[in-house]
Amino acid sequence: MTPAQTAVASPVPSASATAVVRSSTSPVPSVPVPSLSTATVVPSAPPAAPSSVDASSVLPAVVSGAFLAAMLTATISIWLARRKSREEEIGRLRTAFAEAFAAHNAYKEMPYAIRRRRSDAAPEERVRLSETLREIQGNLSYHLAWTKIESETVGKAYEELVQELRKTAGAAMHAAWEAPPIESDTAMNIPPAQIDLSALQPLETAYIAAVRAHLRTLKPWWSR
Repeated sequence: MTPAQTAVASPVPSASATAVVRSSTSPVPSVPVPSLSTATVVPSAPPAAPSSVDASSVLPAVVSGAFLAAMLTATISIWLARRKSREEEIGRLRTAFAEAFAAHNAYKEMPYAIRRRRSDAAPEERVRLSETLREIQGNLSYHLAWTKIESETVGKAYEELVQELRKTAGAAMHAAWEAPPIESDTAMNIPPAQIDLSALQPLETAYIAAVRAHLRTLKPWWSR
């Protein structure tokens, strides 16, 4: 066979065959190869769940704190109320003991009042002074009983004072009624030689000391 015949006899490749050949001869696409070096990944911490233990422990603490605060407030209020009541009681007793001493002083002043009575109205002065003395005697009797009830020590001191008062001042009143009324200004100054009540001073001091001791026992130990 001649070369011409060979060329004629060779089949012509079809378009599909040519495409297959081209696709087979086309370069293969590169596939990414994973790197051998791996990065260390630190897992993130999961979100914290709400703690029921903390809530259950905080609530009793809050309640306990409120309870203690309420108890402290109540205790202070009670203490202040008792302190006020004690101070009021001491003040009341102090006033009552002073009134008892005032009744003693009123009786003590009667000899001077009798000597200074009005000379131009003798009947009226006798009635006035007698009524005044009667009222003072009633006050003395009342305070004698009251001081004995309140304190045995104070009551005894007051009783001794009143006994000496009636003895000494009573004698001075008797002498004042027998003396003529004072009619001059200079005679209004009555000297101790005419009316001597100095025997009452020690008993007055004893009564005041008994009152102070009694009131001191009513105070708290830290304020005595």
